[in-house]
Amino acid sequence: MSDPSRSRAESRSRRRSSSRRKGKRRGGMRGFFRKVLIGLAVLVALGIAAVVAAYLMIDIPKPNDRAVQQASVLYYSDGETEMDRIASVNREAVGLDRVPEHVQHAFIAAEDRSFYDNRGISPKGIFRAISGALAGEDRGGGSTITQQYVKNYFLTQDQTLERKGREILLSVKVDGELNKDQILQNYLNTIYFGRGADGIQTASKAYFNKDVEDLTPSEGALLASVIRGPSLYDPSLGEEQKELATGRWDYVLDGMVSEGWMTPAERSEQKFPKVTAPKRTASKSNDIGFITEEVRTELRTRLKLSDADIDRGGFKIVTTIDKKAQTSAAKAVKNHRPTGERTSDLHIGLASIQPNDGAIRAMYGGARFGHGKYGYFNSAVDGKMQAGSTMKPFTMIAALRKGIPLSTTYSGASPYYNKAFVSTGAGSSQIQRNGGVVNYGNASYGPVNMRTATQKSINTYYAQLNLAASPKSTAKSAKDAGVVAWNGDKRVPLSQTPANVFGTDAVRVIDMANAYATIAAEGRRATPYYISSVTSTGEYKLDYEVKKDVRRAFPQDVARDAIQAMSQVGQPGGTGYPTVADLGRPVGGKTGTTSNNYAAWFDGFTPGQLATAVGMYKGDGRLVEENQLVNLGGFAEITGGTVPARIWTDYMIGALDGSPVKSLPPAGNVTYRPQTDRPSNAPAPITTTQAPTRQPTSTQSSSSSTSTSKTTSSSSSSTSSSTTSSSSTSSSSTPTSTSSSSSTPPPPPPPPPPTTSTSTSTTDKPTLPIQTPPTTGNGRPGDGQATD
Repeated sequence: MSDPSRSRAESRSRRRSSSRRKGKRRGGMRGFFRKVLIGLAVLVALGIAAVVAAYLMIDIPKPNDRAVQQASVLYYSDGETEMDRIASVNREAVGLDRVPEHVQHAFIAAEDRSFYDNRGISPKGIFRAISGALAGEDRGGGSTITQQYVKNYFLTQDQTLERKGREILLSVKVDGELNKDQILQNYLNTIYFGRGADGIQTASKAYFNKDVEDLTPSEGALLASVIRGPSLYDPSLGEEQKELATGRWDYVLDGMVSEGWMTPAERSEQKFPKVTAPKRTASKSNDIGFITEEVRTELRTRLKLSDADIDRGGFKIVTTIDKKAQTSAAKAVKNHRPTGERTSDLHIGLASIQPNDGAIRAMYGGARFGHGKYGYFNSAVDGKMQAGSTMKPFTMIAALRKGIPLSTTYSGASPYYNKAFVSTGAGSSQIQRNGGVVNYGNASYGPVNMRTATQKSINTYYAQLNLAASPKSTAKSAKDAGVVAWNGDKRVPLSQTPANVFGTDAVRVIDMANAYATIAAEGRRATPYYISSVTSTGEYKLDYEVKKDVRRAFPQDVARDAIQAMSQVGQPGGTGYPTVADLGRPVGGKTGTTSNNYAAWFDGFTPGQLATAVGMYKGDGRLVEENQLVNLGGFAEITGGTVPARIWTDYMIGALDGSPVKSLPPAGNVTYRPQTDRPSNAPAPITTTQAPTRQPTSTQSSSSSTSTSKTTSSSSSSTSSSTTSSSSTSSSSTPTSTSSSSSTPPPPPPPPPPTTSTSTSTTDKPTLPIQTPPTTGNGRPGDGQATD
């Protein structure tokens, strides 16, 4: 039997022992937490000390000491000769007493409604911005007005934690040393508004053409909206921007009501303000100004710089423009531009590109940038006109790619009939309704090969060649080279109708220069560019060097044979002779004149050196009688072999002065391959040993002999009939029966064929989009025919 007293004593002993163990454990935990707290306190103290030290060491820069407040300088390709300047800071500082109170309130309502209460930063605002970004919602900005002022005025735009930390420290420092009115005044004088305007006064002038003290509440609210992103909120830039600006404008005005700065009744009276049209940033007013605008565009598209970045400046921009070449371009156009009657609205564009590189060495878009009706219209970049016979080389390339060699021979008789070219539209001639194609001056030639047909720009030959190679292949070869079709300001697919060989698509000078550069580079296509390098001379860090984009477009042997054929243009009998021969160098090129003289071209190149396109048209580019290049400036008519060829030649003489004379590459010697998929409407080539003949009335002489085509003997039956056609149909308006492919056609197929320059001018041609804003129409008449 146990002793009760002993049991109670043992129990008390156990409790005392347990209590001592628990006390030790509690004491150990308390010691651990004390150490952690002490450590945290030390870290906080060190952090505070570091922040205090940083705070004390940071000095506020003086006003207008911005490192980025300088111009961006454009240099010629030598990197030393200044060409132009852009982005000079445009600021007129004003005191806060000149800024109406309702305008001040608009900016505070837009950007920082706690401005008068915060200490330079807003933890709530920062949290709101972060949470909004995570949720995909717009819950307001995280930066206060003070932070924005500090960032824009003292710091770079880099998105780094270090820069953000400096921004916060400086914001607290500024808030502690400047009063709120000083901060707001400096902010309003430094914020960027787009249109090249830094500060509220210049923005007021730029958007409303008035001084800041005259701004209405509605206008102030719009300016407070624009600063969120000038390229997105300037209502003059488009419907999307206007819609964004309206939404932000409503937000600002509603904020003014919620803050008690505007009554609901006053709010209901506000109407969205009307802004003035934007003025271009100052640049040279001669032909260089057009280049400067293209450089600005490339800074945005390739370098991804914002309008604010560009207009703040501080960049050294080395362009691709060669000073000697550009001077020569302006001089050539000035010397040979027709003057006098009907020439005031004549547009001439020139673009010159280095083959196998893409560097734009010269570009002429107009004589006086910013002056007159077309002061901002770049004829080399904005103008679109039918290509005419400058498209024929791409039919030749399409044929060569398929194994149809330069020796391929067709009859050059005029007219040539094929149902593929039937047109029954209003104003169509009898020849057109019968599917007829005619040569310039209705000149007829006997059997000719591809070389001679290119030299003399024989339409009837190329009509047959396009059917053999296929219009789709012509379009593909043109696209591969760099040709782009346009409908107004919209890119559209190149035409794939049989008439596309005659250049019925609306194209640009800059694109045609690039396409001919692809041929000159023996089939290697480069992406054109204006900027070689950009470096920063200010605090904005940028070190850019172009990465060239060069790739093969078509085989070298194809390009070499095309060059061989195109080299005849400046030889006796060629459509560019004798003008192009004045260059005194081997040349490849092509003249181009559209039906009824609505556009005239000369596009050409020297081997591996420069490829240049010169295009001209009149008025707004519509295919109407008043825009024909006839009876103007002393010219009965302007064709590709006249003014464009003269400008091209004189430009190239000056641009290449002192450069070595380079020889043409050797022939590619593309050999015949059996055409197993020849379209049913394509004529068979002629096998003949007869030299090419021409109509006695033709003013051009033939200097090329006809090579024997490596075609099958099955086509020989067409030889005699085609030769007969050369002499019997030269002035006939009815088709001569030769075979099923050239007989009078059945009812016309949908694709419209080309018009003839000697028979009629159609009246149902839609408008070509040339101006900005473009005129109405589809930009592709489809029935224009090349004449040389």
